[in-house]
Amino acid sequence: MAAHKAAVPPFLVLIMPDGERREVPITTSPFRIGRLVHNDLILPDDRISREHACIVAMGERYYLEDRNSKHGVFLNGERIERRALEPNDLIEFGKTLYRLIFTHHPSQSNLPSLLETLDVGSSRVGNLGRLGAVLEVARALETESLEAVLGAVVDAALGVTRAERGFLLLQSPDSGELEMRVARDQWGRPLGENDLRVPRSVIQDALRRRRGLLSLTFDRDQRDPGTTVDDLDLRSAVCVPLARLRLTQDSDSSDSARETETLGVLYMDSCIPSSDLSAGDQDLVVALAIEASTALENARLWSEARENRRLRQELSIVCRIHSALLPAKLPDQGWLRAAGASHPCFQVGGDYYDVMQTSPALWSAVVADVAGKGLSAAVLASLLQGAFSVASLFTAAGHQASLAEVLALVSRYVFERSLPGDFATVFYATLQQDGLLRWANAGHCPALLVRPGPEVLSLCASGVPLGLFSTSSFAEEQIQLQSADKLVIYTDGVTEAENAFHELFGYERLEELVGRHYAAPAAQLHHAILDAVSAFTAGVPQRDDVTLVVLEYVGEAASEAEAQLQFPAPAC
Repeated sequence: MAAHKAAVPPFLVLIMPDGERREVPITTSPFRIGRLVHNDLILPDDRISREHACIVAMGERYYLEDRNSKHGVFLNGERIERRALEPNDLIEFGKTLYRLIFTHHPSQSNLPSLLETLDVGSSRVGNLGRLGAVLEVARALETESLEAVLGAVVDAALGVTRAERGFLLLQSPDSGELEMRVARDQWGRPLGENDLRVPRSVIQDALRRRRGLLSLTFDRDQRDPGTTVDDLDLRSAVCVPLARLRLTQDSDSSDSARETETLGVLYMDSCIPSSDLSAGDQDLVVALAIEASTALENARLWSEARENRRLRQELSIVCRIHSALLPAKLPDQGWLRAAGASHPCFQVGGDYYDVMQTSPALWSAVVADVAGKGLSAAVLASLLQGAFSVASLFTAAGHQASLAEVLALVSRYVFERSLPGDFATVFYATLQQDGLLRWANAGHCPALLVRPGPEVLSLCASGVPLGLFSTSSFAEEQIQLQSADKLVIYTDGVTEAENAFHELFGYERLEELVGRHYAAPAAQLHHAILDAVSAFTAGVPQRDDVTLVVLEYVGEAASEAEAQLQFPAPAC
């Protein structure tokens, strides 16, 4: 790579997708641009080719070349293969939001220098340069400033056509009606919406036909008395549709096909005969409409980017809140040991679990799986967390209620405060210090009770999911645990975990796994199950959250013996 010697090297002003600007000197020739690290300017975007373009110095001129990129190189809106660069030329790369401005000095990319370029001759070439400069001024003001772009478009159109009044209307995405965004006369004075009294049918016709230009002239002899046109004494009107241009790659050819979607319309009129458009001016107005459409599309993309950033920030907050709902610490000493985890398939999960001590001799545990994914499921999970936490507090305060009664109340609570079709499956249990386990299963996966032997029992569903009906009844069952018994509670993200061959982990594999590791402590059994699921899926993205809780009943005698080993009695 040979260095190009120059007293002052030219610069590229790099405009990032988030609007940040950076100045990059062109110190080598060829100056390579692409997404791989060997390039002189690296643009990390999958839509940028590995080596997308380069800038080559030849004498005192610099040339922009397309390096057989997939999505093309555009210079001032036109796709090129090779073209000489001029100061303030705008370089774009297909569908990406990265943009470059070529300049011999970094200061030339600033707003004052762009304003100076507006002072050009009145020839058609000068007008074309003026149009480019006007739009570049609007871009330089603030990328997100759509109003600045629209105002610059109307000013430029009035200057080129020598019309007396200009209006820019955008189509409402909701109603499809045209909404006035800019209205001013040739001296820059603002006009009211009522000043546009030309028949709307003329403007709607331009939009309906999507013609590049609709130029009308009116002869006084042909006008009917009392019409709007006659009231305005118009001699000419120009109506230019603004369309969103999209480039799509044809499967049989490398040529790009243009698809259009109407954005709005640029309308100008005049009472002066000299304002009738010449053929050359028509080309300029059509070129302006294309540039205006590009500016509108850029403003839309920037608006979407801002909204996406805001949503990501809010989603991050929701994710932190949802994580805080899960227990920060589970018991690892005493007569009950527990291990649990929940891994969402998206940023925010819809599963919920908790293990709560309501008294020294009583613990409660709940695992819930909310229908759906993402934010809506997380909101419903938070409702469940609050409801079961309140139930635990009431139990701790001595207000005893059966598990069936708690589930019925929570089910009605969810039904009244959620959207139709929202529901959750729940496994709810309490464990006393003497080993009595009470449990109720509301449409949830069967929990597995693992006993020495090994013996594996299924605690199957005995009721419908919560929130399906305004009133629901649930059955409560009980069983006496012995020392070293373990209860494995999970969501269907475990059994329905899928590998690359679309095979499911399955209930039988889980049952065999817990039977094989029946003697392992709660934490080890928990890790064994999650490791087995992870090995089975081998990195394949999952479609459901994976939540797993393992409870281990140590027993009163074993707990006391362990305490004595840790804190032996003092010698007499």
